[in-house]
Amino acid sequence: MGKVVRSVLAVIAGFVAASAVMILIESFNGHVLYPELGKAAEGMTDREAIRALMATVPVGAFLVVLLGWALGSFVGGFLAARIGRNASGAHALVLGVLLTLAGITNNLMIPPPAWFWLPTLVAFLPAAIVGARLAPAPSAS
Repeated sequence: MGKVVRSVLAVIAGFVAASAVMILIESFNGHVLYPELGKAAEGMTDREAIRALMATVPVGAFLVVLLGWALGSFVGGFLAARIGRNASGAHALVLGVLLTLAGITNNLMIPPPAWFWLPTLVAFLPAAIVGARLAPAPSAS
């Protein structure tokens, strides 16, 4: 398999894995930890209603989202580095940037409190890079 194809697939696999982890943790957040929020948000499409609901969300729910984002980024960075083999730090960097852009898009669609923007900008990239650094080095074969 060509290096470029492997690199692209590594980043895509990392993104999918990161997204899966984030979805699992956010589902746990909305169905187990804060079920009243999950029920209230179900099927909601009106932007003003979403904004009003976001104003009532406890800080703990936002912290769980940040935990999910960081853990997902870590897993995605690990997987991207493992699959990509060469230049694993670059794969994690690309993945971290893509996840940061996805987080910004999420914040634009579902506006969080103002304080949540700073963690959004710094949660993804470091976690993806740490995940890549902990991935085993490629074998010499």
